[in-house]
Amino acid sequence: MNNKKIMIYGAYGYTGELIAREAVSRGYQPILAGRSAEKLQPLAQELGLAAMAISLDASETLERTLRDMDVVIHCAGPFSATAEPMMRACIAAGTHYQDITGEMQVYQRAHNLHEEARAAGIVLCPGTGFDVIPTDCLAAALHEAIPTATHLTLGFDSDSGLSPGTAKTSIESLGVGGAVRRNGSIEVIGHGELTRTIDFGRGEKFAVAIPWGDVATAYYTTRIPNIEVYIPMSPRRAKKLKRLNAFRWLLKMPWVQNWLKQKVDKSVQGPSEEKRAGQKTWVWGEIRNDRRGERKIGRVETANGYDVTVHGSLAVMEFLLSYKGDGGYFTPSALCGWELVERLPGSSMIKIGID
Repeated sequence: MNNKKIMIYGAYGYTGELIAREAVSRGYQPILAGRSAEKLQPLAQELGLAAMAISLDASETLERTLRDMDVVIHCAGPFSATAEPMMRACIAAGTHYQDITGEMQVYQRAHNLHEEARAAGIVLCPGTGFDVIPTDCLAAALHEAIPTATHLTLGFDSDSGLSPGTAKTSIESLGVGGAVRRNGSIEVIGHGELTRTIDFGRGEKFAVAIPWGDVATAYYTTRIPNIEVYIPMSPRRAKKLKRLNAFRWLLKMPWVQNWLKQKVDKSVQGPSEEKRAGQKTWVWGEIRNDRRGERKIGRVETANGYDVTVHGSLAVMEFLLSYKGDGGYFTPSALCGWELVERLPGSSMIKIGID
């Protein structure tokens, strides 16, 4: 596969750099790309890789460059602004696209571009990291257990802190609210509006519904019409989150968003390799068919979110390098099978039972 050409766009970000280093350790020679030549050069020189500075606004130059690429791993956020230009350039160039986003609107845009990607014979597979490989694979496995399910609830409990990118995605949602899927449609709900107690895998915890990407992707994977996603949170913090609903109009203001994101840039740093090694994630899911009284629980343990993103992205990349199927939009489990999460370093096997 060393004759294949891979581009990592946004390679000088924390996660992009981790992916680049792991790709080189596997014998690949990706081309590093991004908006800043100054930020690209140190990593490119250290790894002995080619680098090119390309703006996503320069669509003709981007498309011309991508024609020589087999796969792009897009790591440059905010994906709400960067994903669609790169996806459209990949469609025009005939290049497979994947990214590490957790942003729901990106999944929706990729889904809307399905027919264009299919006609071009290329794959669009956003979310090839912690967002959303573990939950998407668990959703697919649970759906196989109850194909007639009407309700799906997912969640995860992590020792890992938020990455800078995920933290910024969370900030964007502050001015919008939470999200769930009801009767096939996404509904906006208040922050902290839905709560329940869940045993994610290490004891029962109070949990709050969040606007995680699976509200979109798990529906595309399973077509289950009712979907919620939860994370553990203290009741006290949940009450504080709920109070933000009164200020959502303010929190969506561009200057407020920019100020909060600047604080993330200054305060949120990626963990060391040693720290990542000691962090795990517990992923949980519940699937039901209320009309038939059927219910099953699924669980899987994974490595920390950063390592899942690195190894998950490269697993999907390697799959695409030899892919001969149809083009179009795919969730990770739809493209690679729900066993994908089980193949990642640090992951357990998916376990499904009645709990």
